[in-house]
Amino acid sequence: MRRLRQTKIVATIGPASGTDEMLERLFRAGTDVFRFNFSHGTHAEHAAQLQRVRALEERVGRPIGVLADLQGPKLRVGRFANGKVSLETGQAFRLDLSAEPGSAERVQLPHPEIFAALHPGARLLLDDGRLCLGVTACGADFADTQVVAGGTLSNNKGVNLPNVVLDVSPLTEKDRRDLEFALEIGISLIALSFVQRPEDVEEAMRLINGRAHLISKLEKPTAIDKLEEIVDLTDGVMVARGDLGVELPPEMVPAIQKRIIRTCRQAGKPVIVATQMLESMITAPTPTRAEASDVANAVYEGADGVMLSGETAVGQYPVEAVSMMDRIIRHSENDPAYPELLNAGQAKPRRTTADTITESASRASATLPAAAIVTFTISGVTALRASRRRPLVPILAFTPSLWIARNLAGAWGIHAVLAEMMDDHLDMDALAVKVATDENFAKGGDHLIITTGLPLHVLSPTNVMRLVQIQHEKT
Repeated sequence: MRRLRQTKIVATIGPASGTDEMLERLFRAGTDVFRFNFSHGTHAEHAAQLQRVRALEERVGRPIGVLADLQGPKLRVGRFANGKVSLETGQAFRLDLSAEPGSAERVQLPHPEIFAALHPGARLLLDDGRLCLGVTACGADFADTQVVAGGTLSNNKGVNLPNVVLDVSPLTEKDRRDLEFALEIGISLIALSFVQRPEDVEEAMRLINGRAHLISKLEKPTAIDKLEEIVDLTDGVMVARGDLGVELPPEMVPAIQKRIIRTCRQAGKPVIVATQMLESMITAPTPTRAEASDVANAVYEGADGVMLSGETAVGQYPVEAVSMMDRIIRHSENDPAYPELLNAGQAKPRRTTADTITESASRASATLPAAAIVTFTISGVTALRASRRRPLVPILAFTPSLWIARNLAGAWGIHAVLAEMMDDHLDMDALAVKVATDENFAKGGDHLIITTGLPLHVLSPTNVMRLVQIQHEKT
């Protein structure tokens, strides 16, 4: 089941893709990580889906990543007496805490934390930015506004506050229950929504307590102000362009995406680009040319993965969407200009033994050239360090931990293999050669570059590199 690409694909499970047959078709089409969206579905439904994914994992003999995406706080207006109202640009409109049905003059905003953060001059975006309100006066339980951009506003539409830090945890009571459940059933990748500041990441890390890796979703402009600190604290990042695109002017989003990817690559943290990548394929069998370019740009920038949401969760063409994304990635990575563009965002190696070895392995893989870089890793760090260098050959990562193997499934260029750690480097070489040839990464005469940390069986930093040439089969 070797993938002929380095960039990974994350696909969201939903009504269109939740059967055994569809999960296998999505995997064989190219899915590396399945996303469980905890904004929808019951715990029982998620548990059943996880059983299906694990059964698929057994059938195909490959570690498959699973990502539990927590909902996070949902800021919404209340309900209207007639279901909706029309707001005219320039008119006055009040937001308050009263549960009375709304009208064209006012509506409930059941979030005291928003009123606490508002000030005259602040702006509120409603319904994914389709309407805009400017605050003229406010207090602890109300905000008087003027409609800056009008339109129809209906029940329970979302509220965004650009450049306003809310005194609210990214983990609601529902999220805390969902998080504990996800950890109990063995999901080892957790996506945290509504990250505003480093303290949000620290709170989630305390609750997870080493039981999973945390992916911080960057969807709030305030998080970008603390980007380096957040990346340093987290295990990975998702560029969640949905809310980010609502709260930022559209022209700023591409540059922010590039900055996030560059920062993650410098830190050696996996980064996923998400939202609206092939959105037209929810209802159409092919994407727009702009969407294809969007996916390709993320590949050229060196993102670890690209994600499908509604395309595979509720779309009419889920398998076709994964297949199309796979083809776009492979074509982009085969572009003669790809290595140069990829190297433009290359991180500088740190002055450590581990980075020296990894840098040497990456350079040697191009000089020989080698068929693959092989890492033996307990924690996954050696493999991620190799991935950070973005070598133009596959990375075979041998680990005794199925937990780590599943999480490495979403990292750039890594083909994770479950294997016991060995005491002798000759046994390690033999295993590397066997897997590399059996799974069509290499053939007789090819070289493998093997890195690991000694002594084995403990968490040692990467400190050894060996070159192994595969012998031709005797005839």
